[in-house]
Amino acid sequence: IPLTILKALKDEKVPVYGNGKNVREWLYVEDCAEGIVLIMEKAKAGQIYNLGSGGDRENIEVVKQILKILGKPSTLIKFVKDRPGHDFRYALNSAKVKKEIGWRAKTKFSYGLKKTVEWYIENKNWMQSCLAANK
Repeated sequence: IPLTILKALKDEKVPVYGNGKNVREWLYVEDCAEGIVLIMEKAKAGQIYNLGSGGDRENIEVVKQILKILGKPSTLIKFVKDRPGHDFRYALNSAKVKKEIGWRAKTKFSYGLKKTVEWYIENKNWMQSCLAANK
């Protein structure tokens, strides 16, 4: 998501692996942070919990939504060769954390994505300084 936002803001091509149909489960950062805090407060020592939204999206759908939020054309999308062995789907079973801790994701994907894009726009200088430091 950060790479897509940054490239789109610069009107550069946005790389999408394969045909973009790879599926990922996306979780808004504030939901994730809340889940971690609840786990630290309520979990049994040594237990493992998955924090998942249950909201699967194809990569191409996410990229198109980011471009739409930014008012950028879908012509910025550039399909690139998929990585060898690249998993088609990433997903989690978060039933245990829901049952034992009482946590569940609250943020709808579209709202969380919009807030994420806005955050990166508002913090563009920070993002660019991080990229420059990693060169």
